[in-house]
Amino acid sequence: MSHREPPPPQLAVQRRDDGQDPERAEPLSDNVREEVRRGGGEEYGRLEWVGGCLLLLRFFVNFPSAKQYFSQFQDMEEPEEMERSSQLRHHACRVMNALNTVVENLHDPEKVSSVLAVVGRAHAVKHKVEPMYFKILSGVILEVLCEDFPEFFTADVQLVWSKLMATVYWHVTGAYTDVGWLQVSSSAV
Repeated sequence: MSHREPPPPQLAVQRRDDGQDPERAEPLSDNVREEVRRGGGEEYGRLEWVGGCLLLLRFFVNFPSAKQYFSQFQDMEEPEEMERSSQLRHHACRVMNALNTVVENLHDPEKVSSVLAVVGRAHAVKHKVEPMYFKILSGVILEVLCEDFPEFFTADVQLVWSKLMATVYWHVTGAYTDVGWLQVSSSAV
């Protein structure tokens, strides 16, 4: 009788014990993880350089209520003013670094889960950010990627990244639930 290694853990999304199931995401298959990693190449690297600010600017312009969580630039109305904000650039780098860490570690679901749990807990406990903003930001990320890299973000790649964003949202909101956040909204504003 030979010893078989258990299959590697998947970034599976399963029904939570608390009965909540915000935007149930499908498990990321090996093919999906590989396709996302390929998206972490040159195109994604270019997005990282300026894209973090572009993502947050689009997010805050289209969803100004999200600025309430950022005392440093919550009163800024003009996108140009926000773009010059060192605090916005710093936060944009943090967002992109977290996303890069997820993409780079798709082979290690426990690492991904751990990183996203830290993000979720910090935003729930310290910053008191409504979890719906993660869903909205996920949509903005996909929108900007599709606009900036239309030759790369084909319909198939968009589907793969949509699955990744659903998985990110699920893990982050799982951390909200774990810390006792009373309601995790699965509908975007």
